[in-house]
Amino acid sequence: MNYNWDWGVLVTAPYFGWIISGLGWTLAVAACAWLIAFTLGSIIGIMRTTDNPVARSIGAGYVEVFRNIPLLVQMFLWYFIFPELLPEAWGTWVKRGIPLPEFWTAVVCLGTYTASRVAEQVRAGINAISLGQKQAAMAIGLAPMQVYRYILLPVSYRTIIPPMTSEFLGIFKNSSLALTIGVLELTAQTRQIEEYTFQGFEAFTAATILYITVTFIVMTAMAVVEKKMAIPGMISLGAK
Repeated sequence: MNYNWDWGVLVTAPYFGWIISGLGWTLAVAACAWLIAFTLGSIIGIMRTTDNPVARSIGAGYVEVFRNIPLLVQMFLWYFIFPELLPEAWGTWVKRGIPLPEFWTAVVCLGTYTASRVAEQVRAGINAISLGQKQAAMAIGLAPMQVYRYILLPVSYRTIIPPMTSEFLGIFKNSSLALTIGVLELTAQTRQIEEYTFQGFEAFTAATILYITVTFIVMTAMAVVEKKMAIPGMISLGAK
C-alpha cells in the first residue's frame, strides 16, 4: 500500500494551531518544572555537602528515592495516588479545585524528579572546589551560609553549566510523558493530528524538527553563557 504524502496538512487549520499550542505547553511545562528542579536541587545539593549528618542523610535519601523510580511511574503516582493519600477535602481540591491539575502535576513530577539529578550536579560542583577556598573563607570570619553564598555556589554554578544544560534539555524532552495524564503538549498534539488526518509521518517529522530546533537553540545559548562565565584556570564539569 502506497503512503499518500501531504505536507500541506501541517499548515492548515486547525492542525497548525495544534502544533503551535503543543509546543507552547511543552515549553511551559519544561520552564516551570526547571524552576522547581533548580531551586530544590540546589538546596538538596547543598545539604549533601554540609557537615550536618542529618542534612546529608535527608539529601541522600531524596536523591536515591526520586532518581531510582522510573519517571513514568512517578507521573502516575503524583496524578492518581497522591491525591488519594491526602485528607478528602485536600484530595478533592488537588483533583478538581486547582486550575489545570494535569499541567501542574506534570510540572511537580518533572521538577522533583530532575531536582534529584540537579542536586548531584551541584554537589559535584561544590566538591570540585579546593578545600583551601572554604578554609580561607572561614578564616576571615565568614559564617557557613556566607561561605556557600559568596564562595562555593558562585564558583560551582559556573563550572557545572554543561551538565546543568543537559538536565534542562532532559526536562524538555521528558515533558512528552505529560501526555499520559492528559497534557496536550507537542507529542500529544502530534498524535492527535495523526489520528485525525492519518498523516503520521508528516506530523511526527514536524515534532522532531521542533524538538531539535529548541534543543539546538538552548545548547547554542548555553555555550555562549559557558564561555562568558568560564573561570580562568578551571575546567567546566562535563567539558571536553
